[in-house]
Amino acid sequence: MRVLGIDGALGGFSAALIDGDAVSEAASDRPDALEAGLGRIAGVLAARGLTVRDLDRLAVGIGPGSFTGVRIAISYAKALALAADRPLTGISSYDVLTPDDAPDTVLTVVHGRPGVISARLRRGAEVRVAAGPVANVLATLLDDFRSGELALAGNTEDVTFAIAERGIVVRTLLHRAQSPARAVARLALTAEPSPSVHAVAPDYGELPAVTLRARS
Repeated sequence: MRVLGIDGALGGFSAALIDGDAVSEAASDRPDALEAGLGRIAGVLAARGLTVRDLDRLAVGIGPGSFTGVRIAISYAKALALAADRPLTGISSYDVLTPDDAPDTVLTVVHGRPGVISARLRRGAEVRVAAGPVANVLATLLDDFRSGELALAGNTEDVTFAIAERGIVVRTLLHRAQSPARAVARLALTAEPSPSVHAVAPDYGELPAVTLRARS
């Protein structure tokens, strides 16, 4: 399967193409999606001698993360998918940052603007999400965490000390050794495409309250 992954949510703008066992990717830590994003996409396609019409699907990181980066990446992905009539899959930043071997109980954190985070607590079949100031998010998600070890993924430096102050034993999980776009493309290999390109929506992490949903 040939999948093009695009991400502007997590620290910069990256593009990656998975073509069977081969991978081409281009990434930057700078927020330069508008200036260089389309060039990176064209570059990874050219590296394999492909066009967008040769792809099986496209995938894009939908956030949370950089507000501007998410908007630009989704705009690029939708435009390319519509122009080439290819399916599009949206991938959450939480899934990009959570390692495949993470335990059932794991808190994944995405850095927002200074002092603000978005976080997802996964405990078995229950998934809880909150966003806002660090203290508020941790109170919302962890006030009923009584015992056991908490695995921590993502932007751990924003919350490690605050969680430890609560007397919770924390185990920090290693980051994926790949660009966000490559993780987006890899996750899209098994994720269902959106029913329509227009249904792919951004997650800006500005949630006023906890969201509960069953884990699929």
